[in-house]
This record gives sequence, C-alpha cells and structure tokens, in this order.
Amino acid sequence: MVLAFLFTRLGLLATTTATRAVLFSTILYLAGGIIGLFHHLYFTGTPTAVLALGAVFSALEVVPLVLIGYEAYGNLTLSRLQPWVAAYKWPIFFFVAVGFWNLVGAGLFGFLINPPIALYYMQGLNTTPVHGHTALFGVYGMLGIGLMLFCLRGLTVRRMWKTEALGFAFWAMNIGLALMVLLSLLPIGLLQTWASVDHGLWYARSAEFLQTDVMQTLRWLRMVGDTIFAVGTLALGWFILGLKTGWSLRTESLEVEPAASRVA
Repeated sequence: MVLAFLFTRLGLLATTTATRAVLFSTILYLAGGIIGLFHHLYFTGTPTAVLALGAVFSALEVVPLVLIGYEAYGNLTLSRLQPWVAAYKWPIFFFVAVGFWNLVGAGLFGFLINPPIALYYMQGLNTTPVHGHTALFGVYGMLGIGLMLFCLRGLTVRRMWKTEALGFAFWAMNIGLALMVLLSLLPIGLLQTWASVDHGLWYARSAEFLQTDVMQTLRWLRMVGDTIFAVGTLALGWFILGLKTGWSLRTESLEVEPAASRVA
C-alpha cells in the first residue's frame, strides 16, 4: 500500500490501477492471511477442520506475494520511462528488493515450513529462521531503508548524489542475506529435517547431531554472508553520513524536474 501510494504520487502509476491493486491485495490478505494463521494452531488440539483451513489458506498466502513480485518488476520498468526518476533509482531498487524478498522469503520459504506435514517435522528447526530472516529484514528492513532514502532524496532534492557507496550497500546487503541463508541456515535446516524424519525431532535438536563436524562447518559458513551484509550496512551508514557532511553530494545541481514537486 505504501509503495502504491508513493508511485501514484510520483506519477508512475495511475490512481485507478493502484486502487484496484491495493483492494485486491487487501482482499487476498484478509481471506488468506487471517484464516491462514490457523497453521500456528496445529499443535494445540484444534479440530481437523481448523487444521485443514489453516493449511489451505496458508498456502494461498503465496498468491498475493507472487503478484507483489510481478508488480515490483513493473515498477522498475516504469521508473525508466521518466528521466527525473533516475534521481530515485536506489530508493526504487530497495522497493523492488521488498517485492523479491516478499516472494522468496515470505512466500517460498514460508510455504516450505507452513503445511501441516512440514510443520510436524520442521517445527523449531533452522528452517524457521530461514523464513524469519528473509521475511523480516528482506521485506520490512528493505522497505524501511527504501522509505528512509526516499525522504533523504526529498531533503536534498536540488543536489545530485554520489551513489557508489549506496549501490555497493544495496548489493552487499542483499547478497549477504542470500548467502547467509543459502550457505548456512537452509542446509542446516534441511539436514535437521532429514534427521527429524529418520530419527525424530528430539534427535534433530540434540547436541549429538548439532555438534557434528558437518553442522559445525555449516554454522561457520554463515560468517561469509554475515560479513558481506555487515560491510553493506557500514557502506549505507557512510553514505548517509556523507549526505550531512557533503561527501555523498555532487557539486552540480539536479537539472531534471524534482519529484518533490509532484509529491507536494
């Protein structure tokens, strides 16, 4: 909804199109999201009908996430149609990252652990933080950074940015988050799931299994993604500090029409 509002005010989306998209997404979230919360009640002695509803509608939550990912790609395409939008390139890129991680983190990895048979074997394993990390920072973290940059762009609307550090921060945080999951959390979670199916959940969470050489190596591999991610956050901080001190601003003025006049 926030993205629809911003892109509408910037003139990149028609109001009628944005309104239809927001209403449709809201209906899907209310129908799929609220009832889909029943998947949290699988182990509380709920009736079979509740379990079935939770499983079905939890799976349907992927549908609006797919639409959001498609909409994010469309927004990126639209952003290239207006030359003045180039000044908002990196805020828009962070908004596109929101759509990607919404689809992958909340959708794909969420669906991986939410069906009843999956939860029966995966509850409390490292497959849960796979979903948690990618859905929480990948979606809300990227959204927060995008909104922050959008506001900072408005505060420096007449000055061009030196975006090398910002571009590095964007790719480092996204690549770092992906490596954090793909090199460590996901392999550990899948190995735990295999152990849970073969021996039981108790064994998958036991020190005997978690302290094996393979699991230790996979835990240390997380340092690769964590380090890249941390360097990206430092680059973002360096860029923002530079907006205050001046080293992130170019000497020439922005000659294209500022978006702030459209938002006001």
